[in-house]
Amino acid sequence: MTENEQPGAPLAVIATALRRERSRAGLSLSEVARRAGVAKSTLSQLEAGNGNPSVETLWALGVALGVPFSRLVDPPDRPVQVVRADEGLSVRSEQADFDARLLSACPPGARRDVFTVVLQPGATREADAHLPGTVEHLVVAHGSLRAGPLDRVVELSEGDYLSFPGDVPHRYEATAPDTRIVLVMEHV
Repeated sequence: MTENEQPGAPLAVIATALRRERSRAGLSLSEVARRAGVAKSTLSQLEAGNGNPSVETLWALGVALGVPFSRLVDPPDRPVQVVRADEGLSVRSEQADFDARLLSACPPGARRDVFTVVLQPGATREADAHLPGTVEHLVVAHGSLRAGPLDRVVELSEGDYLSFPGDVPHRYEATAPDTRIVLVMEHV
């Protein structure tokens, strides 16, 4: 049995979540693909448990379905969970050396997701607007970066905290190697 065939493997979790959320929303494969700006064949492959989705593709699908990113990548019903520093579902950006690792998804009724992110200098991660009302909170655990809405990017160093509207285009750009942040996405 390969990793992709194991119950709870990331692609299987994503496939199940995409089918569940598309069905819940009452949308066709074509409509979700159109809203997300992805090829229908890509969405079909992801729903079949194939492919290698980028963080951008998953965010776009979450917005198209009206659900937080975490609902697409975190298996439901985990009463106790420990995520070691090198474990957990990791999704990489196509734009920059940006690795987001989901630590905690918001359970039903809650409205937040918690990630650790590791960034490297060189390229900038440009993020599209998330669901309306989303607020991002981040704490720099190590290193430094520039982050925030495109028109209000700020310099941050180790220990600094930043909160900004995540429902507008925004960016992350590491200015030191191995920059690590804790990111909390608050959904209203």
